[in-house]
Amino acid sequence: MEKLPWYQQSINEVCQKLETNIEKGLTSEEAKRRLEKYGRNELIQTKGPSILEMFLEQLKDYMVIILIIASVISIVLGEITDSVIIIAIVIINAVLGVVQEYRAGKALEALKKMSAPNAKVIRDGEPVVIPSSEVVPGDIAILEAGDYIPADVRLVSSVNLKVEEAALTGESVPVEKDAHAEFNGEIGLGDQINCGFMSTIVTYGRGTGIVTETGMNTVMGSIATMLQEAPQEDTPLQKKLAQMGKMLGTGCLVICLVVFIMGLLRGEEILSMFMTAVSLAVAAIPEGLPAVVTIVLAIGMQRMV
Repeated sequence: MEKLPWYQQSINEVCQKLETNIEKGLTSEEAKRRLEKYGRNELIQTKGPSILEMFLEQLKDYMVIILIIASVISIVLGEITDSVIIIAIVIINAVLGVVQEYRAGKALEALKKMSAPNAKVIRDGEPVVIPSSEVVPGDIAILEAGDYIPADVRLVSSVNLKVEEAALTGESVPVEKDAHAEFNGEIGLGDQINCGFMSTIVTYGRGTGIVTETGMNTVMGSIATMLQEAPQEDTPLQKKLAQMGKMLGTGCLVICLVVFIMGLLRGEEILSMFMTAVSLAVAAIPEGLPAVVTIVLAIGMQRMV
């Protein structure tokens, strides 16, 4: 038999499935057992790439590779100053890229900050305040104006209850909740007025709800999962910049090759023409381009913030 979504189930059905009591809540012993079974009510972050891995990833760019080769050749030619400048630009560009990527990877931490540290629930027949991480399915959560909802809940009672769900639905106006609303078919998240969701905030009224899902099983948890599993894709700007970098780098190399071949056809010495071609490549490659683009994008991002 297919499991019905919580919003399609009556309060009594939810109570029976989660084996809880609306008036007394769970016992301390039962809550402890469920905490071991379901885990803590927290968003779990998978291990991402290390700082070193992100730094090395920045060095895989086509233009950066050409710049590194150019710096090595500059050393061979005795142009130490040029080589130091090129390497410095490459390192600065990589560091700025790592900083930008590191900040972008803070999305999950932003979701965690939206969670309240404590929650009010009924345990052993009495209202108590516990850490939100210890909330378990079957707990009876007490919701009052100003509270963050600690987990996904099926509302049991609602008195003029309004909840701000903009973080999930984008709806700027608080949603008026009704614990006794009933639904038969599938409806959108924003229309599930008989449920509350983790990390949304109660703006008006009061109510109670049976905790149905915790941690990564909540709606907010599914968002956290998608954030972590989403493949890293380049933006259109990054794709165009990479394409331009390849065109510029390849163009410089082709011109250097043409100069080298033309010199040989004129009877110049191979070593002399090779040195000339390499010097031209070092001079022609726009080593400042990656750093300038990264810095401009970083400044733009800070202004938007």
